[in-house]
Amino acid sequence: MGLKVAFQGERGAYSEGALMQYFAPTGEEVEPVPCSSFEAAFEALASGAVDRAVLPIENSLAGSIHRNYDLLLRHTDVHIVGEINYRVRHNLLALPGVRLEDVRRVLSHPQALAQCEGFLTRMHLAREATYDTAGSAKRLREENLRDAAAIASLRAAEVYDLVVLASDIEDDPENYTRFLVLAREPAPPPQGVPAKTSIVFSLKNAPGILFKALSVFALRDIDLTKIESRPLRGQRWQYIFYLDFAASLADESAQNALRHLSEIAPFLRVLGSYPQDTTN
Repeated sequence: MGLKVAFQGERGAYSEGALMQYFAPTGEEVEPVPCSSFEAAFEALASGAVDRAVLPIENSLAGSIHRNYDLLLRHTDVHIVGEINYRVRHNLLALPGVRLEDVRRVLSHPQALAQCEGFLTRMHLAREATYDTAGSAKRLREENLRDAAAIASLRAAEVYDLVVLASDIEDDPENYTRFLVLAREPAPPPQGVPAKTSIVFSLKNAPGILFKALSVFALRDIDLTKIESRPLRGQRWQYIFYLDFAASLADESAQNALRHLSEIAPFLRVLGSYPQDTTN
C-alpha cells in the first residue's frame, strides 16, 4: 500500500505535480488525495486519513501564502519534514479539435491569469477567473466548452484529455512555488545534510527586541532564509514571527541559538527541521 498524500485542488493541480516530483526519487508508490481547501488537507493529515500533505507556502512572484502560515501555527500535531521548489509552467489547454483561433475566453485562477497577462493581451483573449487552474481544465471537459481554453499544468492536460495550444505562456519564467511536505511526526535530518529549520515565535514590545532575537543566529553564523510576520490573534498590533534558517536541529549551533532565543521569546515552537531543496 502506497503513501496517501493530500494536496489542495483538483487532480492535475500544480500541487499534485509538486508532490509527484518530490516523491519520485524515493521510489515509493504514492496516492495523491485531492482536498477542497488548505484546511481540509491539514485535517486529513491530522486525522490520519492521509500519511503526508504537500502544501504551498510561498511563490517567487506572488509572495507568501498566509493562510498556510496560520494553519501551521494552529495545527500543533503537524510537522514540516521536507520542501520542494517547483517550477510553475503555465499552458493554454483546450478540447481536442479546438484551435487557438477558435478560443474567445480563457479560464483560470486569478493568479495564473495575472501571470500570463502579456500572452492574453497579445492574443486578445477575454479572462474568466475561476477557483482553480486544474478546476478550469476539468470544467472544459465536463461542460464541453469549445470557445474556451484553460491555463493549467501539463498534468491537467493528461488528466482531462486536453491538448496544449501554447506552452510556457507565463510572463516571467522565474515562477517557482515552494511547497512544504507535512507529516504527523517530526523527522529532522542528520548532521551533514543541507537542512532548514522552520520556527514560530512571539516577542514582547521593547526597543531593539527583534534585533536581539535575530542576533542569536548572526552570532553563530546561521543563515536566515526567510522571515514572515503575522498578526497575533486577540492582541491588537501584536505580531508573531515565522523564521526559516539554514541548519538542522541536529547541529549544536542551532540548538544553542534556539536556547538563546527561548530566553528572549515568550513563545517559541519548532515547526520542523528538514532536508533543504538544493535542486533549483
